[in-house]
Amino acid sequence: MTAKELRTKYLEFFQTKGHTVISSASLIPENDPTVLFTTAGMHPLVPYLLGESHPAGTRLVSVQKCIRTDDIDEVGDKTHHTFFEMMGNWSLGDYFKKESILYSWEFLTSPDYLGLAKECLAVSVFAGDSDAPFDQAADDIWAEIFRANNLPLTRIAKLPKKNNWWGPAGLTGPCGPDTEIFYWTDFQKAAPLSFNDDNESWVEIWNNVFMQYNKQADGSYQPLAQKNVDTGLGLERTLAVLNGLDDNYQTELFVPLISKIEELSNQTYLSQIEVTRAMRIIADHVKAATFISADDKNIKPANTDQGYVLRRLIRRALRYGRQLGIEKTNWLADIAQEVINLYSDFYSELERNQNFIINALNEEEKKFTRTLEKGMLEFEKLARGDISGRDAFNLYQSYGFPWEMTAELAKERGLSVDQAGFAAELKKHQDLSRTATAGKFKGGLADSSEKTTKLHTAAHLLLAALRQVLGEHVAQKGSNITAERLRFDFSHPEKMTVEQINAVEKIVNDVIAADLPVTCEELSLKEAKERKAMGVFESKYNERVKVYSVAPVVAGKPNLALAFSQEICGGPHVKHTGVLGTFKIKKESSSSAGVRRIKAILE
Repeated sequence: MTAKELRTKYLEFFQTKGHTVISSASLIPENDPTVLFTTAGMHPLVPYLLGESHPAGTRLVSVQKCIRTDDIDEVGDKTHHTFFEMMGNWSLGDYFKKESILYSWEFLTSPDYLGLAKECLAVSVFAGDSDAPFDQAADDIWAEIFRANNLPLTRIAKLPKKNNWWGPAGLTGPCGPDTEIFYWTDFQKAAPLSFNDDNESWVEIWNNVFMQYNKQADGSYQPLAQKNVDTGLGLERTLAVLNGLDDNYQTELFVPLISKIEELSNQTYLSQIEVTRAMRIIADHVKAATFISADDKNIKPANTDQGYVLRRLIRRALRYGRQLGIEKTNWLADIAQEVINLYSDFYSELERNQNFIINALNEEEKKFTRTLEKGMLEFEKLARGDISGRDAFNLYQSYGFPWEMTAELAKERGLSVDQAGFAAELKKHQDLSRTATAGKFKGGLADSSEKTTKLHTAAHLLLAALRQVLGEHVAQKGSNITAERLRFDFSHPEKMTVEQINAVEKIVNDVIAADLPVTCEELSLKEAKERKAMGVFESKYNERVKVYSVAPVVAGKPNLALAFSQEICGGPHVKHTGVLGTFKIKKESSSSAGVRRIKAILE
C-alpha cells in the first residue's frame, strides 16, 4: 500500500462513520505560546475540545503534519521521527470509548481497509494512579473484542501514566487516559501470547486518547464537561507494517532520500550500524527542516523559538553528513528536493515555497561551515592535552562543535575527552533551557482566560489597523499571546515610523471606544474568500470555517459590508470591543527578513 492510498483509505473510512474531513493545520501554532510546533492532530482543535462548536460538526478526521523534538535523541532507530504525519479522528462530545475502539479495530482488521492480521495485535490501557482511576471501561471493551476473536487476554496490558496518558499538548489543557494499539513486526516469529512494552518488535501504531480532564496551571486535573475522543495513527509506522517492513526508513517516504544520501556519500545504507543511523538522522532532519521552512509563515534558522529548532535540525544533519564524508556544497538542497517531490501533491506549500526552502538550507550550510572553521581553531588551542568536559561543552555550545567530532579529533591526536564531564555540563544546560522555556511559554489560549481572550481579540483589530496604515501587503506571520501581552508578527519590509505606530494605536482604540459587536458566522472557505476574510487558505477540502467580524450596527444588526475586521479563526473572542480597555504598543522591532514584530498590551 502506498502512502497516498493509506491517507485516502483512512479519510474515506471515517467519512462513512459520519466524520467530516478537515485539512492539516500549519506546523506553527497560531495562538498557543505554550509550544513551538503543532505536535499532534488535536493541537489546532484545543478550543473545540474545550467546548467551542466546530463549524464542521462533532465528528472530524484529518491527516496532520507534526513536529516533535522531545525525543530527538531516539531518531536514528527504525521508528522515531521529528517530522511525521498523524492520521486522526475526533469526537467532540459525541461518541466515546466504545465507538472509538470499535472503529479502530474495524479499520485495522477489515479486509476492506487495512486487513492487518488480528493475531499480531496487542493493546494497553491506563492502569490508574492518584490523578485518575484505572480505565475499566476501555479494558472491558478490549476484553470483549479479544474474546470474540479468540485472542489471549494477556495481550491487554495495564500500564502507568508514562505509557497510557496523553496531554496536554502544552503546559495546560485537555488530557486523559489512552489506549494504545501495537503490531508485532518480527515477521520471522509468531507474536508472543502476552504483550511486553520492552520488546521492540511490538510497535505502537495507534493511540486513542479519551479526553476526560483539563489540566490546570497548578497541576491539578479537573473533569471536562465535554468528553472527547482524540486518536492518532502514525502514517509512517503503519505504512511500514502494511508493507511487511520493520524499518520506516525503507518505506517509499524515505527510500528516495536514503538513495540520494547514498549517492552523495558513496556509502550503503545497511553497510554498518553507524552509517545506517547517520543516514536515518539526515533523512529525518532534512525532511523536518524542509516542512518547517515550507510553512507560509516563512520560518528561517535563528537563535530563538522555531528558528532555533530549525537551525538545530539543519546543523545536526550537516554534522552527520560530515561523518559520512559528504563533500558536495549545498547538498542538503538535493535531499530537500526529494522531499518536495514526495509530498507536494498533498502539501502544496512545499512547491509554493520551494525557493525559500532551498535558500534557507543553503544559507545555513554556509554559516555552519564558517562556524566549524572557527571551532577548529579553538579546538587546536585546547588540543595540547586531554580535553575537559567543560571545554568540550564550550566547543559544542559556542561553536556548534558536536561531541562526536571533538572525541574523534582528540582520538586522532592520542588525547582523551571527559565524556562524563561533558554530559554533566550538557544536562545542566538542558535543565536551564527547560526552566527558561517553561517560563517563556507559560499561559496561552488553552485556558481561554478573560485576559487572553481580550488580547486575542485585540490582535484581530491590530491586523486590520496595520493594513489600513501600512497597506494591504500586511499579513499575519505568527502570534504569541499570553494573559499579559500579545506578540504579533506581520509582513512589512521596513521599520515602522513613530507616526505609523501612533496611527495604528489610535485606530485600534477608536474601534474599542465604538464598542462594536464581535460576531461569528460559519461559512464555506469559498464564501470566506469572497468576503475577503483574512486567513491562511491551506485546505484541499470544502471545509466550513468560523469567521469573526467586527462591524458597526446598522438598523439593529452588524453591517458586515462595513466591517472593520473579518478573520477566519477558532479561538475565543469577546462579545463587544468596548470591554478591551486601552490598547498600547510597547515595542516594534524586526522578527526576520521582511517580517516585523509588535508587542502590545491592554491597560
